[in-house]
Amino acid sequence: MDRPSIKNEEQYEALREKGYSQEKSARIANTENSGKKGGKAKPYEKRSKDELYQQAKDIGIPGRSKMNKEELISALRNN
Repeated sequence: MDRPSIKNEEQYEALREKGYSQEKSARIANTENSGKKGGKAKPYEKRSKDELYQQAKDIGIPGRSKMNKEELISALRNN
C-alpha cells in the first residue's frame, strides 16, 4: 500500500518508531509547523473543563459531552 506524500519525513519516521499509526504520523508530519516546538499552550491539567471540552469539540472527539475533565484530557492526548 502506497503512503501519501510526507512533508517532514524525519518527523514521520520518529513518530512511527514511537508507535504512532501511519495515519496519525502523516497527519502530524504534514502540518504547516511540522517539527517546530510550540510550547505556548498551558498544560491540559491547568485548563478548565470548559476549555478542554471546546478543544475536544473543535477536533471532533465523540462522547465528549459525557466525559469528566480527566477523560477529556486522556481523549485529547490520544487523539
